[in-house]
Amino acid sequence: MTVQSTAAGRVVRRRGMAASSVALLDRENVLGYVLMTPALLLLIIFIAYPFVLGVWYSLSDVQIFGLGKFIGLTNYTNLLNSPVFVQTVKNSFVYTGFATVFKLGLGLGMALVMNQAFPFKNIVRAGVLLPYIVPTALSTLAFLLAFNPTLSPLPWVFGPLHIPYPPAGFLGDPASAMGAVIFVNVWRGTPFFAISLLAGLQTIPQDLYEAAAIDGAHAANRFVHVTLPLLTPVLTIVLLFSIIQTFADFQIVQVLTRGGPADSTHLFATLAYQTGMQGGRLGQGAAVSLFMLPFLGLLVIAQLWYTRRNASER
Repeated sequence: MTVQSTAAGRVVRRRGMAASSVALLDRENVLGYVLMTPALLLLIIFIAYPFVLGVWYSLSDVQIFGLGKFIGLTNYTNLLNSPVFVQTVKNSFVYTGFATVFKLGLGLGMALVMNQAFPFKNIVRAGVLLPYIVPTALSTLAFLLAFNPTLSPLPWVFGPLHIPYPPAGFLGDPASAMGAVIFVNVWRGTPFFAISLLAGLQTIPQDLYEAAAIDGAHAANRFVHVTLPLLTPVLTIVLLFSIIQTFADFQIVQVLTRGGPADSTHLFATLAYQTGMQGGRLGQGAAVSLFMLPFLGLLVIAQLWYTRRNASER
């Protein structure tokens, strides 16, 4: 009887524990935390841990073959006194500013054209995406050959037009190298603007254009007073995403110039790679990377604020 009663007691306790577990999961907040746990672990492993490790590296003199020790803000002060880093800061803002302006203008123009009715419209829209679909490194290699002073056909094209061509090629001349990498970035990034803005244009009711035309508004007036105000939410989000991606760009410059010639095209990402991975100074390289953090953080905050404000207004 004692054994049977003990076994029965265990069964009752197990059922009670199972029932309490089920009741606990029935609570909405507890179930939410349980479902969030796998994603939270992934964020900690692949985002939080590398970020914290990078912050520690930037505050130490760690190298590839050494643990290093804490040195405070020495890496940052050394960077501020480095002419190469100062040039990199200027390059990053010039590269981001000019590339974003050209991508915005060309993308908006392409979106307005593709929003009209013309033959083979769907084929043209699909073709516009090709530069964005092709892997960045692969498409950049094609431009590397096109800008090569020996293999490039550009001198044969520029010659009859009496356009000066740099003897060392566009990528070998500091005066033209930045323009060349900006051109490649614009070529690759314009489809993102075009397709995104086209999607925004197609959400604008045609009734508004018809009403504006009846009131005597010309095409320019309809664009300013109808298209731009309704396209501003999409335009702002696309613009912020593009600025963040362009500011942190790596592949285009790394493939084309590796920061040269004479450090005239170095960006934060390429200088961090050269300093940390190729030079072996991981702490200094991490400090270069984290210099981008305040600027990119402000952009992310601005994007979140604008998105939430639009959501609350709706």
